[in-house]
Amino acid sequence: MTDSTPRPSVLFVCVHNAGRSQMAAAFLSHLAGDRVEVRSAGSAPAGTVNPAVVEAMNEVGIDISAETPKILTTQAVQASDVVITMGCGDTCPVFPGKRYLDWQLDDPAGQGVDAVRPIRDDIEHRIRALVNDLIG
Repeated sequence: MTDSTPRPSVLFVCVHNAGRSQMAAAFLSHLAGDRVEVRSAGSAPAGTVNPAVVEAMNEVGIDISAETPKILTTQAVQASDVVITMGCGDTCPVFPGKRYLDWQLDDPAGQGVDAVRPIRDDIEHRIRALVNDLIG
């Protein structure tokens, strides 16, 4: 990728932006670094990121304790090349030229870290494939 090539941008969307979308954004930032612009948001953001999700991510060396759930905006969708919903039934504004994916993932809400780990691992696997697809 040359300096004149714009970075691909990805938006992860889940209703509360407190679990799946936060894990996905963290993995993409961790694995792609500054080669991909990463956003996450939700239509009804929670007050904080799920503590079991924070703990599960800490186990793999990624600290998301400072992250906060964010509201989904039309601007965030417009600014993204790829929009990925997390199987949570959230809907996004649809714009031509965007790539939309829906990843069917279990909901970590109300679950302990033991239940979050397999969700985390599934997300990491999907993110590794996404990184390969976006930047090789």
